[in-house]
Amino acid sequence: MDLYINGKRRTTKDSSLHSLKAKLYPKNPSIITIYNGFQTENDAELSENEHISFIEKGVMPSEDELEALMVARHTPYVHEKVKNARVGIAGLGGLGSNIAVALARTGVGHLHLVDFDIVEPSNLNRQAYKISHLGMKKTEALQAELKDINPYIKISIDDIKITEENAAYIFENDPIVCEAFDRPEYKAILVNTLLEQKTGIKLVAASGLAGFESSNSIKTKKVFKNFYLCGDETSSAQPGRGLMAPRVSICAGHQSNMILRLILGIEEV
Repeated sequence: MDLYINGKRRTTKDSSLHSLKAKLYPKNPSIITIYNGFQTENDAELSENEHISFIEKGVMPSEDELEALMVARHTPYVHEKVKNARVGIAGLGGLGSNIAVALARTGVGHLHLVDFDIVEPSNLNRQAYKISHLGMKKTEALQAELKDINPYIKISIDDIKITEENAAYIFENDPIVCEAFDRPEYKAILVNTLLEQKTGIKLVAASGLAGFESSNSIKTKKVFKNFYLCGDETSSAQPGRGLMAPRVSICAGHQSNMILRLILGIEEV
């Protein structure tokens, strides 16, 4: 029968998952098996055109093998759309850095990272940076971090402050843009400029994620066509209620998931 094994179509006489693995990896019984998108240690009867990935622990896969693994976990048609997507991220702080990590792990083919700041110690409480990144430009530090997660995605960076004059130009090639600023005035500039000047662009923004209020108050809503807002819309950072990793990450997850849904053509929250 014909199967897709590590992304390549192959013909085999083996009728079970375990017999196929034993033949391909006779000296390595600790191989991880992904069977039709599901990691399993159980045996299974094989059928025509099924997708199987075998992963050697501790070994860096080739680009083809990693893509096959992503396909296996995400399902083929989902991964194809994700791989071909391009997303711009405005602001690489607590929201933007965590959103970028989530999208890189999802396999988004091209990420456009925009920020003008450097990594400093107070960022480490909620942002996806390490002590070794201190003093680096956020664009360059995050690019390096993402390449360690998925070396095969494309990443472009702009180390620049976004203004009313340059916002539309900076994101001219990004069909989906994520607003991830800390300061309300920067949020307003980006949202208003892009929605006014970029017809058809899809924008995912955030408002209200500070402190340690209930996780369940953070939601995603469709404000109007092509504009989505994540957060509780009220919890701003202030004395006694700072920006903390758990709640910031929850909101970043909402934004990342809405971006994924838009990539897949799902426009409802």
